[in-house]
Amino acid sequence: MSALIEFDRISGALRGADLAGRDLPLVGPDAWNGQQDTGLLLQGDAEPEARFGSAPLIAIHFPTFYDGRGLSLAVLLRTRFGYRGELRAVGDIRPDLLHYLKRCGFDSFLLAEGISVDFDDPRLAPHNHYYQASVVDPQPVFRRIQRSA
Repeated sequence: MSALIEFDRISGALRGADLAGRDLPLVGPDAWNGQQDTGLLLQGDAEPEARFGSAPLIAIHFPTFYDGRGLSLAVLLRTRFGYRGELRAVGDIRPDLLHYLKRCGFDSFLLAEGISVDFDDPRLAPHNHYYQASVVDPQPVFRRIQRSA
């Protein structure tokens, strides 16, 4: 069985989570009509829509480890559409991808079957500071640095 792992919203650390009470049934965008007792399952190539903003949970499916379209979709949902609910990555999720999931705005993920994660793995946080802006930190480095006159 796959393990649900989530990012702590305050510290950014990883922690195991219990699926009980959070495992909403997932339906595709054509079958989803705004109901709050159902989550939305999107493929990485889905076109985001404003109506998705009311979904309690959006799960984005990664068909293969090297398919990054789900990362772009997550950024679009968070930035252009203002989605504030839970974003969950599902499919072929491996530890090497977790760092990017966090920077793109994912809250949780289900690891691929048979994959485990070591919470002390240095790949989870390879850098302390970033030049680029992201969903997590929308200011690029040149805007964050205080310069004296």
